[in-house]
Amino acid sequence: MTFIAIVDGAITTVALPSIARQFDLTTAALDGVVVVYPVCLAMTIPASAWLVERFGAKRVLLRALGAFLASSLLCGTAPALAELVGYRAVQGLSAGVLFPASTALLFATFDTADQVRISRYMIVPQQIAPAAAPILGGLLVDHLSWRWVFYVNLPVGIPVVVFGMLFLAEQRGRPPGRFDLTGLLLSATGLGAAMFGICEGPNQGWSSAPVIAGLALGAVLLTAAVVFELRTTEPLLKLRLFTDRLFRDTNLINLVGLIPILGAMYLGPLFLQEAQGRTALESGTSTFPEAFGVLLTVQLAGVLYARVGPRVIVGCGMAGVAAVLLLFSTCDENTGLWTFRAYMLLLGIAMGGVFMPTTVASLANIAKPDLAQASTLNTVVRQTGGALAPAAVTTALVLGTPTAASAHPPTGAYQDAYLALAAIAASTAVFAFTLPDAAARAAARTTTAAGSPAPAHAGHENVH
Repeated sequence: MTFIAIVDGAITTVALPSIARQFDLTTAALDGVVVVYPVCLAMTIPASAWLVERFGAKRVLLRALGAFLASSLLCGTAPALAELVGYRAVQGLSAGVLFPASTALLFATFDTADQVRISRYMIVPQQIAPAAAPILGGLLVDHLSWRWVFYVNLPVGIPVVVFGMLFLAEQRGRPPGRFDLTGLLLSATGLGAAMFGICEGPNQGWSSAPVIAGLALGAVLLTAAVVFELRTTEPLLKLRLFTDRLFRDTNLINLVGLIPILGAMYLGPLFLQEAQGRTALESGTSTFPEAFGVLLTVQLAGVLYARVGPRVIVGCGMAGVAAVLLLFSTCDENTGLWTFRAYMLLLGIAMGGVFMPTTVASLANIAKPDLAQASTLNTVVRQTGGALAPAAVTTALVLGTPTAASAHPPTGAYQDAYLALAAIAASTAVFAFTLPDAAARAAARTTTAAGSPAPAHAGHENVH
């Protein structure tokens, strides 16, 4: 489920040239096919917590997945661009509910020790998906057609729905509070507008009227949403959870730390194909070793989590990311593929110390009734960080490229972009070493020693 949702967000880019030929359009004219997905995904995230609380995580999860698969089928059969964009919007809307609902179900079902153990397996699809998407998309487009980048979701997703219906524990919803329609309108519209501005800024230019309007509208609406949600008694987004320092700090690490991590993943294929003239297949196989590095480290991080705590693991992971990005900044036209692959493996090893510990630690102080709300806020933060990453990379490339060579950034521009990402990673590492993780370590040790569930809200000494 997580795999296909992540793949779908990335695989479509590979199919754009083929879709353009099918509909007799330029690739640039298909920008909406890509942008509508994260915009609509962001718009439904705020409502996901209320839906989970009202109907139960299993029901919401399976219905969202069903809508995702149905829209995937419709995307594959789309006769024209307008229909394709519309069906992609439905995909994004359903994916915005999938991520928080699945996380809420996971953390409501298992105690801290089990969460750490299961997160070691959950990281597999989360890391394989973005690395595999370019390769899988290229094979499908070359040997079948662009429509199969959408059809491929069905043979994977349908068995997941059947499995979920048979084996997922039924969770009864609770009587809903007043639905916060004002909060939904403000937050959904604000997130959608901001996501549009962030995604389109590198393409249309940060000074273009649509981008400025999107960012300005998003800022105003999100500010209004924060003020309103803090004052209402039954908010759609329980922003008061950020008064817990551990929850707040881990989310800040996710927001800022994802910029260098995902930025490097975005920059690598650009460097290989544009600066070195490599093929798409060479690029895909050269960035893929990152996934293996993550899988190696996350197993070690899971073992060490209760012993040393997330603060040391995350801090060392982000410091490692910064060090590897400095290695990438030395790459030039003559750097060999195997050298680049070795750096990607090292990057994955460093990244593996960031994802799982921050996710598990962020919920250590959260009471069980608030898990759906916390999962929703976590998803908002991660999606924002994920959108900021390519925007930051593209902006760095533009700033490092002379006007006369704007179509082809020089090697120096890529090196400077890697240095900028390394600086962000280093700053995040310093902050990560200040993480107040006593409650997270205590919860993990208690459940590991006792072999039985501990309260999800164990320890509140970090609430300020």
